[in-house]
Amino acid sequence: MTTVPKLGSRERKDHLKARIGIDRMGHRVRPGLYALGNPERTSPVLVTANYSLSFDALRSSLPARSAWILALDTKGINVWCAAGKGTFGTAEVVKAVQATDLASKVDGRTLTLPQLAAPGVSAHEVRKGCGFRVDYGPVRAEDLPTYLDTEECTEEMRTVRFNIKDRLVLAPVEIRNYRWWMLLLLLAALFVPFYGLLVLTLTLGGIFLFPAMLPFLPGKDLSLKGMVLGALLVTPFALYQLLEWNGWYVIVAVLAEYLLMIAWLGYLGLNFTGSTTFTSRTGVRREIFAYIPWMAGMAVLGGVLSAVTLVLYMGWL
Repeated sequence: MTTVPKLGSRERKDHLKARIGIDRMGHRVRPGLYALGNPERTSPVLVTANYSLSFDALRSSLPARSAWILALDTKGINVWCAAGKGTFGTAEVVKAVQATDLASKVDGRTLTLPQLAAPGVSAHEVRKGCGFRVDYGPVRAEDLPTYLDTEECTEEMRTVRFNIKDRLVLAPVEIRNYRWWMLLLLLAALFVPFYGLLVLTLTLGGIFLFPAMLPFLPGKDLSLKGMVLGALLVTPFALYQLLEWNGWYVIVAVLAEYLLMIAWLGYLGLNFTGSTTFTSRTGVRREIFAYIPWMAGMAVLGGVLSAVTLVLYMGWL
């Protein structure tokens, strides 16, 4: 199979659909060996996932160059996630090398893998399994030309950069995930404006403000960071209610709002663990067991206090 570095309208449309969460598992290329440009037997062999955005990032970073690209069958999952799930692993690398008969097409015996594949691949097992040595290249495909020219991966190239642009590009997918929930909130805002606006504001805050403010929110765990953001965002609404003071039930209502919204933003923060390189598999598992019981308890207590608020407001006691 052959490929080119230039991306066309079809690829850009595919990227847009991936960014907004349409057909999430359908963004993939056919696994196998691709010839980029006019590779020779001495050309480098670059290994990537068959997730279309990973594959396209690799090939588009190498204009006017020739190389072999080995796309593993990661089931349409990106490099980092596939390494964590085991689909970008030692066995898959060995299998792909053997299935494509790579040894007969190149003289060298070196595979260049992306840095983020390291958690799933054992270099010595790959060499034992197929005779190819594993080199780990840079984290980002854009650094590949320099890496291939110098054959050196600097500390900067190995550093995972997860800046605000990288974080915010994930937000549209979350909007799609919660689109029906937000539609219901918009409808609720027509009938109960204050609470509809409260929950909608905090949900959008969790989707956009949380990734934007991630490095600046206190705490190490993303669940805790989300809870802190929830407390910050609900405070203006709580102050408004307290200043308007319509009776003692307002205090119960404010307590319910804090409990419910802190739990909700904590949950949104926990969900973000799957999108960031700030966490590990063990870290995510620890957060789930540590915070889900607290979130559930806060949600239940918040629900009870909401019911009490309604009873007091309606004067049923």
